[in-house]
Amino acid sequence: MIVYERLRNLREKAKISQSEIAKIIGTSQSYYAQYENGKRAIPFERVITLARYYNISIDYIAGLIDMPREID
Repeated sequence: MIVYERLRNLREKAKISQSEIAKIIGTSQSYYAQYENGKRAIPFERVITLARYYNISIDYIAGLIDMPREID
């Protein structure tokens, strides 16, 4: 699913590790790795936290749009 690919792409573009982003969203590195690998669904509140961190809209992470939109 596109969500998992976008999680990885956003993190790699920001040049941060899984451990670092896991701390930001309040989970462990192993749980975050499962989000990126599609083995575990990412909770909505964590998607919100990621959208705020990356300053993009949730619809990009969800795969509803192809280009990220910055949020105000």
